[in-house]
Amino acid sequence: MNIGTEIQKRRTFAIISHPDAGKTTLTEKLLLYGGAVQLAGSVTARKNQRASTSDWMELERKRGISVSSTVLQFDYNGYRINLLDTPGHKDFSEDTYRVLTAVDSVIMVIDAGKGIETQTRKLFEVCRQRGVPIFTFMNKCDRPTREPLALLDELEKVLGIGAFPVNWPIGNGPDFKGVFDRRAKQVHLFERTVGGKFRAPVSTGDFSDSFIRERVDEATYHKVAEELGMLDSAGESFDEEKVLAGKVTPVFFGSGVNNFGVHLLLDGFLKHSPPPRPHHANGTVIPPEQDAFSGFIFKIQANMDPKHRDRIAFMRVCSGRFERDMMVTHSRSAKKVRLSSSHKLFANERETVDEAFPGDIIGLVGHAEFGIGDTLTTDASIVYKEIPRFTPETFSYIHNPNTAKYKQFRQGLDQLLQEGVIQVLHLKDTASKIPLLAAVGPLQFEVVQYRLESEYGAPSRLEQAPWTVVRWLPGLKEPDLDALSLPTGSRLAFDIKENAVILFPNEWSANYFAQTNPKISMASLPVED
Repeated sequence: MNIGTEIQKRRTFAIISHPDAGKTTLTEKLLLYGGAVQLAGSVTARKNQRASTSDWMELERKRGISVSSTVLQFDYNGYRINLLDTPGHKDFSEDTYRVLTAVDSVIMVIDAGKGIETQTRKLFEVCRQRGVPIFTFMNKCDRPTREPLALLDELEKVLGIGAFPVNWPIGNGPDFKGVFDRRAKQVHLFERTVGGKFRAPVSTGDFSDSFIRERVDEATYHKVAEELGMLDSAGESFDEEKVLAGKVTPVFFGSGVNNFGVHLLLDGFLKHSPPPRPHHANGTVIPPEQDAFSGFIFKIQANMDPKHRDRIAFMRVCSGRFERDMMVTHSRSAKKVRLSSSHKLFANERETVDEAFPGDIIGLVGHAEFGIGDTLTTDASIVYKEIPRFTPETFSYIHNPNTAKYKQFRQGLDQLLQEGVIQVLHLKDTASKIPLLAAVGPLQFEVVQYRLESEYGAPSRLEQAPWTVVRWLPGLKEPDLDALSLPTGSRLAFDIKENAVILFPNEWSANYFAQTNPKISMASLPVED
């Protein structure tokens, strides 16, 4: 099998958005149109409807939010698609940012009634820093929306990116009838299906066709004609190179819940998005077609299959060809490892995979030594530094109220810590062995509690800690720590690798300590070895 051909077939992308913009619903509909599922679920579906495929965790289905990244791999129209659905809530941004290191492009979902929201802006910035091409879907056009031209203007001004509308909405809210494909010069008028569970029937034709005039009122028809004329004369032009450089975003309008415009988005995205791109390792560019196999771990998930209490490491293949049972070097330990239990993933469903190519996401089971950011390769000189680290902003003690469940509590907490979403600290000079959890956002603690009980049968109790800022002290050892004079309310602690940290009650205390101790180096993250 030709590796170059396989690389060109791959599309690896994530969907990003502010919470409630319709990201997970759109994911479901892309699966429906991609032929991966026969019946689309909605996150907020009624009980007699199926739950969404991408939200595999019971907590996600109850809350109607995504709290973990999900890999969905399927074939469509000659492409091998690796779709990563990510959490939208800011408390889970660390998981989302890590996923963005493993993709070659993103689809950004915007609620057309609200425009660009806070989390969308943050995620966009991460994509821009990495030079990731961005495709935009203006969602919920079946509800009252802002003027399409105003949405484009906001996209360009707030995000500082050119916007090229690939299609244009016909009607607004309940009167949203379809879209005009500007490149193909065709109108697509849609019909609703019950609950949006099936593909939307569509009629196509020229803008001047009689059936268009029959279904679209006169005022809407003339308004759309006028707007299209303005776009043709003054709008951004479609430039493939600028799209791939992340300087122009192709914009699609539609309604994920009703399946309006989803097919056009999927086909347009696959046509114009990039295949797997080169990665950098030790200052060297590693092209995907390089003979040596290499990849990196960007996510670890415990208990995707609760029956087996297993742990799965998600690996992005960057170069060469993966074969099951191959021997690779594990970068952090420099040891040789056999990759025998490899899986293709579809949410929590698995299928053994014998080979994979750059762009593919593989699940590796049964390797407790693998950590987030580790490189696996047949060429030991390749070491990727792809994964960003984040500073915790919220802290809580987690108590085990049931001594009879101590073993389950410790085992569960240890496994969940390996996922790298929360950290554990222990205070210096304290007899208490109660774990102090640290995370980017407090909702992470709720997920830990829920999973401890549902997956390990271990109830827990949270107690909020009084600190909001943590700083690492690189190079300082026990004698040096004892000599420190800390601000009121601050405490010394150690992370899981015995690196010293100071916990401060607020930013002012941290700044005061830095000013009064100019010779002491502080860092917002542990210094890597």
